[in-house]
Amino acid sequence: MVDSFGRHINYMRISITDRCNLRCRYCMPEEGVKDLGHGIILSLEDIARLTRVAAQVGIRKVRLTGGEPLVRKNITGLIKDIAAIPEIDDIAMTTNGILFPAMAGELKEAGLKRVNISMDTLNEERFAYITRRGGLSSVRQAIFKALELDMHPVKINVVVIRGFNDDEINNFARLAYDYPLHIRFIEYMPVGDLLFWEPERMMSSEEIRNVLQNEYELIPEKTVEGNGPARYYQLTGGKGSLGFISPMSHQFCAECNRIRLTADGKLRGCLYEKQEVDLKEALKRGATDDELRELFLQAIKSKPARHNMNSGWGQLNTRKMYQIGG
Repeated sequence: MVDSFGRHINYMRISITDRCNLRCRYCMPEEGVKDLGHGIILSLEDIARLTRVAAQVGIRKVRLTGGEPLVRKNITGLIKDIAAIPEIDDIAMTTNGILFPAMAGELKEAGLKRVNISMDTLNEERFAYITRRGGLSSVRQAIFKALELDMHPVKINVVVIRGFNDDEINNFARLAYDYPLHIRFIEYMPVGDLLFWEPERMMSSEEIRNVLQNEYELIPEKTVEGNGPARYYQLTGGKGSLGFISPMSHQFCAECNRIRLTADGKLRGCLYEKQEVDLKEALKRGATDDELRELFLQAIKSKPARHNMNSGWGQLNTRKMYQIGG
C-alpha cells in the first residue's frame, strides 16, 4: 500500500499492552499506569484478526511492543496466529528483556524471528536508577539467549542521555565489536510530559559518532535486516554493527513505512500526531473485514508527511508513548 506521499507502508507496530514491569524514568510514572481492563484493550483474537486485515492492504512485517509485551498472557498463542498469516513474513519484538530468558525458546518456536532488547546502561546502579526496578543481569542473559537461538539480527536499543550514560558509548560499541550484536544509539526525545525530560539531555547522533570515532573506525553499511530508520556502520575488525536513530536531529520521515496499532485499538499513522482511527469501536459494532480494511486504508492515506517532534510532546499528544506503543 502506498500512502499520499509515495511511501510504501508494509510494517505495523502492535502494542499488545500498556503495562510494564519496569518504570523507566523517561517513559513510565513511578506508580505505573491505571489498568485499562479487558473491556478496553484489544483481545489477542482481535489483534490476530486485525493483523490478517492489515495483511490484505500490504502489511508484511509486524513488531510486537508494549509497554512490555512479555507481561501479556498467552503471547505465544498470538505469535502462532500471526505466523499462520501467509502474507506476514517477519515477526519481531521489542522487549526490556527481563522475562525473555525463560520464554525465549517457546517464543521462537511460536514464530518470533527477531528481537530488539532495550538496555540503556551496562552499570548495575545506573540500571536500577533509570528503571526504578533493576534486573540488568536478566537483560544480559536475554541478549545471549537470543544469540544462542540465532534470532538474527539481535539489536540492542540504547537511549543516549547526556550526563547519564554518555560516558558508556564506547563500552556499548565494544559489545558490537566482540559479539554479533547490532547496537542502536537512539537520540533522547520527549515521549511524554514527564519530569525527567530536559532538552539539554539530548545528545545528537553526530556527537555520539564523534565519540566513537576516537576509538573505532566506522564504515557505512547499507542495511541491517529490519524495518527501522537506523543508519548503520560496521566496526573495522568487529563482529557486529552500530546504528544511529536520529529523530531529533535528522528527519527520516520520507522513508517511514509504518503504522501503529495501540493496545486499546487505535490505529495511528505517526507516533507524533493526535489523529487516530478507532478500530476497537468498529469491532464492537460488528464491522466486517471489508469495513476494517477501509479503516486501515483511511489511516494510511492520512499519514502525515513528517513529524513535529521538536515542537514538544505535550503540544501534539494527550497520550504518552507507553499508551501508544514503543
